[in-house]
Amino acid sequence: MKISYYNIGCKVNFSEIATIQQKLEKKGHTSVEFGEKSDAVIINTCSVTNNADSDARKIIRRALRTNPEALICVLGCYAQLKPGEIAQIDGVDAIFGTKEKFNVVNYIESKSKRSKPDIFVSDLEDLPFHTACSEDNESHTRLTLKIQDGCDYVCTYCTIPKARGNSRSMPFEELKTKLLELNDTDYYEIVLSGVNLGEYLSPTGENFLDLVKFIDQANLKQRFRISSIEPNLLKPEIIDIISKSETFCHHFHIPLQSGSPEILKLMKRRYKAEYFENLIYSIKEKIPDCCIGVDVISGFPGETDEHFNETYKLLEKLPVSYLHSFTYSERANTPAADFKGIVPVDVRKSRTIALRDLSDKKRKQFYASQLNKIKTLLPEEFDKNQKVLSGWTENYVKTKLIIEIDKNKEEVIPNYSESSNSFRGTPIKVLLKEIQGEFVIAERKS
Repeated sequence: MKISYYNIGCKVNFSEIATIQQKLEKKGHTSVEFGEKSDAVIINTCSVTNNADSDARKIIRRALRTNPEALICVLGCYAQLKPGEIAQIDGVDAIFGTKEKFNVVNYIESKSKRSKPDIFVSDLEDLPFHTACSEDNESHTRLTLKIQDGCDYVCTYCTIPKARGNSRSMPFEELKTKLLELNDTDYYEIVLSGVNLGEYLSPTGENFLDLVKFIDQANLKQRFRISSIEPNLLKPEIIDIISKSETFCHHFHIPLQSGSPEILKLMKRRYKAEYFENLIYSIKEKIPDCCIGVDVISGFPGETDEHFNETYKLLEKLPVSYLHSFTYSERANTPAADFKGIVPVDVRKSRTIALRDLSDKKRKQFYASQLNKIKTLLPEEFDKNQKVLSGWTENYVKTKLIIEIDKNKEEVIPNYSESSNSFRGTPIKVLLKEIQGEFVIAERKS
């Protein structure tokens, strides 16, 4: 059977659909690109915003136009929260909620097109933890490993706890075994991911700090990157370990959401703006070259110009490196959907644009601070025509390295085959020299 896949959403979503794909390939099925002729299409959805819901519906209809006779299976957060909406799309055959999504592996082998969709969506009680991992790029250099799922927080704008259930984690001994297995592979970077990663708590009691200590002491060959982590869960002990570690990347992505104390309180976030500010300065004091990304929401109900300016000014003065700015979107069944003080959509969007402009400035400032420093580039792409390697340093500087190819020294481009045009990047020491657009141009260091 030929099967195509489409993923919408976060790294956790991506790792889950990749794991489903791996399971089906092991059963002998062939994976094809989404949009090509296939016997089945599996679509993994997100529901973090209204746009994500809309994107899911568009992708489902696109799949139906391309493959009207294929089995169409829809999974993920949108499927869990709004199966009825998906069921109204003619041609959808099966809808799988959070608890049932991995059952699609067996379902598609025994089913054909349906006049009405099968709906497998149940409550989120007693959810098991499903391990998932995925390659992050075509050069097969980086792997994302899901170690935690669900969330116990009650942020007033968020549907994730309703879509994914309570926090649960990969057992510590199983995780240690997995990491040791990965140490025998050719991956050079492992990204630790979760819906609320810092909430990692093994059934046997080990927490995220215990995991960080284990990785730092285990003499693993990969470098490790921590995906998004809540500021209240990024403990001083974790920062201390990473500041001295040769294993962990100097890169954090930390949600702020608002710099206004009043809006943070309405959001029911678990920290204050002052705490966040002190955290950022503490990180930069201990890890001066650390890249710090920040999530921020604009246009939350009740956000006045004054509230927004508090957020903007805080981010403007802090030594953060880039922003992921989101326009607030009302989500059904969340407290914030009923809050007063609705911000007009055009005002929300204008604030988002202002934050994105600020992000560009912050990124350029950070890149400028890294010039004339030696870093380790993990190449992800090789442009054969321009003779350019591109990828990311350990502290998340997007880098290009121009290669002078000597026909007698094929090792200059490690693991590149000109005959098959295949490439697998290996770490290279580089000197960061010049900012050029979104990249920093580097030269190779021996």
